[in-house]
Amino acid sequence: MYFSWTWLFWPWCVAIALALYGMYCFRKHSLGEASIFEQLVIVTSVFTWLTLVPPAHFNGYLEGWPFVFFLVYHYFFFFNVSVRKRLYGDYYARKHNPKWDINLPKWYRPFLSVGVMAGHWLAAFEGPELHRIPGGWSNVGIWILIMLTLLMQYNSTLYLANYSEQVVVPTAVVQFGPYRWVRHPIYASTMLLVVTYCAALRAPLSLLFLVAICLVYYEQKTKLEETLMVETFGERYLEYASKVRHKFVPFVY
Repeated sequence: MYFSWTWLFWPWCVAIALALYGMYCFRKHSLGEASIFEQLVIVTSVFTWLTLVPPAHFNGYLEGWPFVFFLVYHYFFFFNVSVRKRLYGDYYARKHNPKWDINLPKWYRPFLSVGVMAGHWLAAFEGPELHRIPGGWSNVGIWILIMLTLLMQYNSTLYLANYSEQVVVPTAVVQFGPYRWVRHPIYASTMLLVVTYCAALRAPLSLLFLVAICLVYYEQKTKLEETLMVETFGERYLEYASKVRHKFVPFVY
């Protein structure tokens, strides 16, 4: 039986080392001591275990979509950092009124984290082997979804920042750009991202699982956020909510 010693060291050795260093950096981040590089390590280690390690485990190699989405996830989640750089000249979050820190019950965050990780592993398991995923024109729809996701995230973040202090404290009810169609386009774009990932890997059951996880989390978070918006802006937000009736999907939900 053929045996390759490289399997003992790649990708697991690199992935585990990156995960351990990522956890060390996350500890520094929780203490407010992480540098920009260490924050990047945290994000990269998470995306490695979401998009690269699962398909590498089930296929024994990597090609195609996992590499694409490894980069797409970085682009997606660094838009808010790029907005801070554009507005303030650096990448660091600013101090703000803690009333705008929406905190769900403690179990919600691990529920989302574990659910998203499990959904990505299920997608890698459910989908066909990477070399069996068709290429060419059959993937035009996936590329359109990727561009739509990135544009929605960028525009949503930029419009929100233009009507906020310290990026996260709103000073007005945003009714422009993607906010004309749904009340929470940033969360909608996040769900569209995982939908696109599962669609690229041809994993429909994992797609439904991830959407359900996200809906449970974001439904609760948006309830708290909208209560706070009503307390702050009163009739202005209620009028906006009456005109834009859907939270995440235009004309649907």
